[in-house]
Amino acid sequence: MSRLAASNLKARMIVDKAFRISEIDERIYGSFIEHLGRAVYGGIYEPDHPTADEHGFRGDVKQLIRDLRVPIVRYPGGNFVSGYDWEDGVGPVADRPKRLELAWRTLEPNYVGTNEFMRWAKDAGTDVMMAVNLGTRGIDAARNLVEYCNHPGGSRYSDLRKSHGFAEPHKIKMWCLGNEMDGPWQIGHKTAEEYGRLALETGKAMRLIDPDIELVSCGSSSTGMPTFPSWEADTLDHTYEVADFVSLHQYYGNRDDDSANYLARGMDMDHFIHTVISTTDFIKAKKRSKKTMKLSFDEWNVWYHSNEADAQIDRNPWSVAPPQLEDVYNFEDALLVGSMLMTFLRRADRVKSACLAQLVNVIAPIMTENGGRSWKQTIYYPYLHASIYGRGVSLKPVVDSPKYDAKDYTDVPYLDTAVVHNEEEDTLTIFALNRHLTEALDLTCDVRSFEGYAIEEHIVLENDDLKAVNTADSEKVAPHNRGASELKDGIVSGRLAKASWNVIRLRKRG
Repeated sequence: MSRLAASNLKARMIVDKAFRISEIDERIYGSFIEHLGRAVYGGIYEPDHPTADEHGFRGDVKQLIRDLRVPIVRYPGGNFVSGYDWEDGVGPVADRPKRLELAWRTLEPNYVGTNEFMRWAKDAGTDVMMAVNLGTRGIDAARNLVEYCNHPGGSRYSDLRKSHGFAEPHKIKMWCLGNEMDGPWQIGHKTAEEYGRLALETGKAMRLIDPDIELVSCGSSSTGMPTFPSWEADTLDHTYEVADFVSLHQYYGNRDDDSANYLARGMDMDHFIHTVISTTDFIKAKKRSKKTMKLSFDEWNVWYHSNEADAQIDRNPWSVAPPQLEDVYNFEDALLVGSMLMTFLRRADRVKSACLAQLVNVIAPIMTENGGRSWKQTIYYPYLHASIYGRGVSLKPVVDSPKYDAKDYTDVPYLDTAVVHNEEEDTLTIFALNRHLTEALDLTCDVRSFEGYAIEEHIVLENDDLKAVNTADSEKVAPHNRGASELKDGIVSGRLAKASWNVIRLRKRG
């Protein structure tokens, strides 16, 4: 007798190795470190911490990041970059100025700058996506930074880098042309015409120094911007040929405590991506271009838990590394993060980079105590699973699932899924979220094109309490590998517990 009990809810899938969406760019599992709150100071950098290395970076945090296999980290912002003079963060630390940081109204001591961050990134096993300041600065500062970072030597700024103790160029590949320049909150906020012209000319100058870099043109700050998606069309009318990517940013919250509606937010993200693709392809047609614009979803996450606490901090500005944006994530947040990651996988033909914002302490999967412990928030786990097992080719499953209607969405499938085939490792991974809050979902998946495969494990993230959180003292939300699934005659049969994140892993035998 099967160990799988029957459920009233049933979903079916067909997965075929020929149904390819695209090779997955590993950079969709990127993250973000901004000079904001305790992301840098007290997060990755704390010289007095017991685990700190000789350069002051926390070893416990570095290991948690290495475990995630984060391929790329966006730096140094974010809103911070629009008022940042990169020269403040290079050279002898004792000579660096302390600045009033206007984006988050803190005091920036500049203990960590470009070179320190590049050293940390190398040690953490990740590349860097560098952002340039197109708020208070422009072409000169950007081209000088590229020369400082990427030119081998024999010029003013490359030799300056060498004099600072870094003989070899950093060879930074990916560069953001500013940040959220459509936002009125942004230092140096610009109209689409102003930004488009500046970004074009800045990108041209940067490319003259290093023709191999990839450039990201700013898209709208979110779908809620009144100018979305005309901002994309108007700015790309200038930057289409110089840029390789256009950026997307989006955060979600459950302020109404409507979990069924909240877990459907992945549909909103998919619609956002679809709209940006449509807009970029319109500009491609308008310009008779042969280039297809890629998407960089370089800010995404859940962000709402810390809003009230941050309002209190705002009343007492100009401190160093206050605890800003320190969302404590619960179990349902982890489920939504998993859904958002699957959205990227289903759009892997166009989404080629993405950054979970952020990495440590600030709306982050990793939290720390100053001088003390570090721990994994609930959202750490779907991020870990996707990054480790979601590499290869994204496949398009044919899905038949029961649906529900929520406050803001209709026909929401209870089954949210994405499938990845790693041809080199002969593995097939089925990511599956059951959105139903009270009932298990029985899943059958036809995998007959994967002859000779067997189930290796079924990982589950589940909890009876949607609001359960992890702390330094207690990890209430953690995965197990006791998921109920079996493979017989080319059909995977699995039970997805109510409101659960599942990773069903198959491997070819022999």
